[in-house]
Amino acid sequence: MWKPTLASFMFIFAFLINPAIAGYERNQAVPVEKVLYGDITSVRNITETQLIEDRNQGWKTFGGALAGGVIGHQFGGGSGQDVATILGALIGGGIGNRYGSGTTTQSLKLVELMINQEDGTQVMVIQDYDSGMVFNAGDRVRVVYLQSGVRVDLAM
Repeated sequence: MWKPTLASFMFIFAFLINPAIAGYERNQAVPVEKVLYGDITSVRNITETQLIEDRNQGWKTFGGALAGGVIGHQFGGGSGQDVATILGALIGGGIGNRYGSGTTTQSLKLVELMINQEDGTQVMVIQDYDSGMVFNAGDRVRVVYLQSGVRVDLAM
């Protein structure tokens, strides 16, 4: 029972995090599946640290090897120049691979909202934190169900 719940939670979470899927641009109409009103029972601000992997790692290694080979080729003569070129390429490739590390982290500010909806259901929504829209327990909210996810706004 835990695995399907976790999988569905992660599926919804992925849609809410990705602005290309969950967001929309100014002057753009977005189809709405349904709108329900509800009251917030709990609010929790969370920070998600996301690991971002650079998919260009091979090119950085190649570039380092190329630059090292060109620099190494400037030294020596004859077979010594060939050895210097090979050593320069190996050293440059190693440096490009090591210092062109392809992983960085990004911290995302999120808000987790537990909402009792007017139809009697209870939902939990995680969305990007917006300093212009601060939620508190007891606030009346509008839960907008879109084709690509859910969005919660304060009901005015």
